[in-house]
Amino acid sequence: MVDKDRVEGSAKNLGGKLKEAAGKVTGDEKLKNEGRADQVAGKVQNVVGGLKDKVRENLDKDDDQRH
Repeated sequence: MVDKDRVEGSAKNLGGKLKEAAGKVTGDEKLKNEGRADQVAGKVQNVVGGLKDKVRENLDKDDDQRH
């Protein structure tokens, strides 16, 4: 099972790319910068979700080895 942070982070990253593109097309620097910030936040959230997945995998592996 994939951690919800990975899904939400990927969605935030994609939304940020769309915002940045819209900002470029319209010449809106604020929107472009918001898009970049959303991308960074999405990437960080995705990494956190990946770490949670790894921890869960290791805990499951340890639990399987005990039984």
